[in-house]
Amino acid sequence: MSLPPLVEPAAELTVDEVRRYSRHLIIPDVGMDGQKRLKNAKVLCVGAGGLGSPALMYLAAAGVGTLGIVEFDEVDESNLQRQIIHSQADIGRSKAQSAKDSVLGINPYVNVVLHEERLEADNVKEIFAQYDLIVDGTDNFATRYLVNDAAVLLNKPYVWGSIYRFDGQASVFWSEHGPCYRCLYPEPPPPGMVPSCAEGGVLGVLCASVGSIQVTEAIKLLAGIGDPLVGRLMIYDALEMQYRQVKVRKDPDCAVCGENPTVTELIDYEAFCGVVSEEAQEAAAGSTITPKQLKEWIDGDEMIEIIDVREPNEYEIVSIPGAKLIPKNEFLMGNALQDLPQDRRIVLHCKTGVRSAEVLAVLKSAGFADSVHVGGGVIGWVNQIEPEKPIY
Repeated sequence: MSLPPLVEPAAELTVDEVRRYSRHLIIPDVGMDGQKRLKNAKVLCVGAGGLGSPALMYLAAAGVGTLGIVEFDEVDESNLQRQIIHSQADIGRSKAQSAKDSVLGINPYVNVVLHEERLEADNVKEIFAQYDLIVDGTDNFATRYLVNDAAVLLNKPYVWGSIYRFDGQASVFWSEHGPCYRCLYPEPPPPGMVPSCAEGGVLGVLCASVGSIQVTEAIKLLAGIGDPLVGRLMIYDALEMQYRQVKVRKDPDCAVCGENPTVTELIDYEAFCGVVSEEAQEAAAGSTITPKQLKEWIDGDEMIEIIDVREPNEYEIVSIPGAKLIPKNEFLMGNALQDLPQDRRIVLHCKTGVRSAEVLAVLKSAGFADSVHVGGGVIGWVNQIEPEKPIY
């Protein structure tokens, strides 16, 4: 469906701006009027990571007048494979500051507003209220539902994107004209069911593919051109190089945008999504050891069996000495239980402790009452015990 322009045009473009945006100005559908609307627009990018990087850079190049950046993290070396707004020299710097420098390097006429804080229920409305459009580049379910609910309550449109390994998704959610994110995904997946990019990986260039779709949709909404992805989900398969669309209808029973909404104010989204299941939390209570404790057990020749529940490709990157690889799914399917030793304490670990907590719950219920897991996982081990080893 075609929608009216989201913002009014600015009063004028300067001579320098006309020169800069000339390739836009000669497109009949954009023209002087559309470019003035971009100049007058205020767009907020949630995150300056994989999706936020290309989104911010192309929004800046397109001439969006005000760009807000919500980001509290610092640049890490592992970011550089996909987060192209940052460089080697930015490692250790604030991502927000690094992104701002890159944006101004692309287009000095952009007003960049930084929100160097974690987006939470107590600040999201105040931040969102300052902008015309939200571009969501988050990578976790709790923040996605927070963004959606705040956007619905404030009647703000937002462009959503998601990436994982070789797959990407994008859509436009605007409850006034179509469905919201909850209409598509009413409930978050069970804890541990969908790995994050940090656990499962992502093809770096996929960020550019999906991020550019998000910017295209943002420009269409701001200028009032084309047919935005409202009520449509774009699905991209990079391995097959295929795009397909799925219609998304507004759910009359949606908890936040339906006819009788039950979510009328922001909730505790961490609790709603759950990083780990209640069973895993209960299993880990009193059965979590530190990497230093594990090192003491190894040096003391304790009767333990160290089991790494990550995937084989992760194990190849870095491992804890003596650890045996048995991926998490082998436990969930029950295949691994029969081969576990009965005369030694089982010590589980994964990358950070989330997956191992889920496996720990399985072991506890199977009778391995004294089994434990390593809080912080192999990342904690490298940071505290073997800093010369790589992390990912």
